[in-house]
Amino acid sequence: MSTLTADVTPAPNFALRPVDPAAAVAATRAHISVGETLSQTLIMAWRALKKMRRNLEQFMDVTVQPLLFTAMFAYLFGGAVSGDVHSYLPLLIPGIVAQTVLTTCMATGVQLREDMEKGVFDRFKALPMARIAPLAGPMIADLVRYVIAAGLTFVTGLIIGYRPGGGVFGVLGAVLLAVLTGWSLAWIFTWVGTIAKSAKSVQGMSMLILFPLTFLSNAFVPVSTLPGWLAAFVKVNPVSHLVSATRDLANQGVVSAEAGWTLLACLGVILVFAPLSVRSYRKQL
Repeated sequence: MSTLTADVTPAPNFALRPVDPAAAVAATRAHISVGETLSQTLIMAWRALKKMRRNLEQFMDVTVQPLLFTAMFAYLFGGAVSGDVHSYLPLLIPGIVAQTVLTTCMATGVQLREDMEKGVFDRFKALPMARIAPLAGPMIADLVRYVIAAGLTFVTGLIIGYRPGGGVFGVLGAVLLAVLTGWSLAWIFTWVGTIAKSAKSVQGMSMLILFPLTFLSNAFVPVSTLPGWLAAFVKVNPVSHLVSATRDLANQGVVSAEAGWTLLACLGVILVFAPLSVRSYRKQL
């Protein structure tokens, strides 16, 4: 009686391997096109605008600060600096516009850190979303706040007697330049928001960066009245270039070389701090 034998081949191992969710999301994100990135950024901007509409406290700094600073500096320093308030306004109002927009962009990093602490960004981790969209979207929405801050400053100046020699187009050019500069500097505070431990620390770090730059500039007094060592710093301060450019536009309707230096500085800030913000944000995913 013969014995039947079978050639048994070992079955392949079909054991399931665990899938890393982060790796899967990263692989999906790698195929996101430029058009999809722009679309997702606009969606995040719309989300931020709806958030602003429901939380009107976010507009306090762009509504109260321009009114308070313009009236306070005009009547306190007008006589001391220029002899009277009316003569001081062409020097002051463009400086207040630059100072107000730049201090407004500081809130970008604070709000970003608050969203990250509340776990909002944890929901974005599992979505096939471009990493820059949650950062750039709210910054686009903040352009509304910058325009309100600059516009209210000019309106307040007109009420107390400021008459811009550059006309409507000069004023619009000054507002546009200030808003663009504020948007570019907001990338610095976005980066600070991704590396700081709390919203309060973001605010403290931002004030240390911004306040010396804005107040140690030519926004409120002529450079010729400053001591030599301080005048040397004020002349190379990027905020001083912005203030001078806004004055040339609003008071004379002239696009001067100061505007070119300001735009160049804006481009440099974006090229440096936008990648840093995205890289820091990616590390927290």
